[in-house]
Amino acid sequence: MGPGFYVIAIMGCADGSAGCTPVATMSTRYESRQACAAATTSTLAANSDFDFPTLLAECRPAKAPSAERAPRIKVPANTRQG
Repeated sequence: MGPGFYVIAIMGCADGSAGCTPVATMSTRYESRQACAAATTSTLAANSDFDFPTLLAECRPAKAPSAERAPRIKVPANTRQG
């Protein structure tokens, strides 16, 4: 089974597409690679303020951050649950 969603990574390149460095990862999630790819042009246009001669936008599979899990609530030991 594939990844749950995709994100757009902005890459800064000093020499064409050789030697590219990740400079930003967008927080917007896309449910398919096609939806992500469709958003790369507008995302790159809105995030073109990096100091590199060439910028590329690339869709990457992403994992759900563990911080999104439901928070655990501490219950005192002497409390009945259920």
